[in-house]
Amino acid sequence: MRCALLAMTAITGQSFRLAPAAPWRLKSTISELYVAPRRLLSCTSVRQGSVDKSKYILREDGANFPKGYKAAGVHCGIKKAGALDLALVTSTTSSPASAAACFTKNVFQAAPVQISRAVLLNKAGRARSLIVNSGCANAVTGKQGLEDAWTMSRKTDELLGGGSQETLVMSTGVIGQNLKMDKILASLPQLPGQLSDNYKGWSSASQAFMTTDTFPKLRTRSIQLGGQEVRFVGMDKGAGMIHPRMGPPGPPHATLLGLIATDAAVEPAALQTALTYAIDRSFNSISVDGDMSTNDTVVAFANGASGAKSIASESSSDFELFRNELTDFAVELAGLVVRDGEGATKFVKITVKVRVL
Repeated sequence: MRCALLAMTAITGQSFRLAPAAPWRLKSTISELYVAPRRLLSCTSVRQGSVDKSKYILREDGANFPKGYKAAGVHCGIKKAGALDLALVTSTTSSPASAAACFTKNVFQAAPVQISRAVLLNKAGRARSLIVNSGCANAVTGKQGLEDAWTMSRKTDELLGGGSQETLVMSTGVIGQNLKMDKILASLPQLPGQLSDNYKGWSSASQAFMTTDTFPKLRTRSIQLGGQEVRFVGMDKGAGMIHPRMGPPGPPHATLLGLIATDAAVEPAALQTALTYAIDRSFNSISVDGDMSTNDTVVAFANGASGAKSIASESSSDFELFRNELTDFAVELAGLVVRDGEGATKFVKITVKVRVL
């Protein structure tokens, strides 16, 4: 019997920890998410496999996707039995979107992490697309792995007809094996024709993210920002090998992958600041098994297709609203990973209220 713990809200900004002898740990900061290791608290016994997780799947009638994006997922042959294993998300705006990312701090960073970081640094926080494969992590694969990740990025750029170095790369799956590039390159040309801005496209892309996940993790929401409706879509994956410590791109520092795309207009530097803030208060507080992956990555795109006023100043009220909404959305997405933690059968929310005298 295993449990997962989620603390959603704390009035105090103070941190605290139980005695070292305790079999679990809890840390509290405002609006942060915390998950204990697998053996947590005494819970009513539930048979393994008895938890119905289908209720966590986003339904078509509840989806409200942002403008200016298309997505698709196909089967390329890395996984068996026709399971979707190659996903593409792209902004259809005339110029690349603002892009930000937080990457694993594992010293053994996988090839896709290194390539995506390089793209963001080379293009000053702009990107158009994200290509993702599941079933093979392309980690600990040396020079060949780097070449394969660059090939995925460049071939996607060519297929979409945009500029160079506009595609970020994610991979998840088995570590220490090279990608089946013949299968990926044979299937990449299918993706542009499958792209759509509706539920089918986003749902198939979220399924192609999955490895040991038991359900696709996809969510949408909308907010009012500067008098305009702004929409978000988010998808992530993760069930095992979850103990992320992600930070912004820069010097080096089953996997957690995530994408949040919005039609808000946010300048790259402000988007990176907001994403880093959000990740520190959501995904970075998850631990399923204490194992930090080589591939952990969360990417954010902001393409401005909503028509809302662009956010550049990090001291503006619009930035604060955007950052807080992004954080709340990241907490929701991180909660899906917690619910799907390998072996977890319980999801516990704890609200901590502390009055300072």
